[in-house]
Amino acid sequence: MSIKAAYNDWSATYDSDRNLTRDLDHAVTRQTLAPLRCDSILELGCGTGKNTALLAQIGEKVHALDFSEGMLRRAREKVAADHVTFAVADLTQRWPVSDRSVDLIAGNLVLEHIRDLSHVFSEASRSLAAGGRFFVCELHPFRQYQGAQANFQRDQATTEIQAYTHHLSDFTKAADEHGLALERLQEWWHDDDQAKPPRLVSFMFRK
Repeated sequence: MSIKAAYNDWSATYDSDRNLTRDLDHAVTRQTLAPLRCDSILELGCGTGKNTALLAQIGEKVHALDFSEGMLRRAREKVAADHVTFAVADLTQRWPVSDRSVDLIAGNLVLEHIRDLSHVFSEASRSLAAGGRFFVCELHPFRQYQGAQANFQRDQATTEIQAYTHHLSDFTKAADEHGLALERLQEWWHDDDQAKPPRLVSFMFRK
């Protein structure tokens, strides 16, 4: 099953499934971004809108992208605000945003499904205004080394979604190559992750 088809299928139960990674990502994003105030925000891989509502609180304008029509349908139902727009987009192609037009880009649990980080950071650099920030929160590669990846269950069968392992240095190298400076790197554990490797890693880059 393709990544897009898998997320279209998962969209029906994504919000109700038990998912510690999703829940931790939401908590991390709120803790990190809630203090900010932005004129324009671009959200990459918005999914069902689990973080879009927060972005709508801190941004004057939010443009949320995803390539799954099923996920976007859920997001539109969840976040109905005049200053929030949703669009179908393939992040491996040129993003539907003007040069130097956004103050904050947020990408959550999406880059594991993209092989070429260089393209993502190139587009982020193009899209960000001077001084703009790029927030990334992803499944920690330590978990991937152990075989963890995005998956969901349907009719007692598990669907694993294709993913690519990006080492911590892959993120920082791609950022450096495209003029983005690392401001902060943090590792995160869920309360249920006692004596386990970190579940998530987050980065804040600045142009």
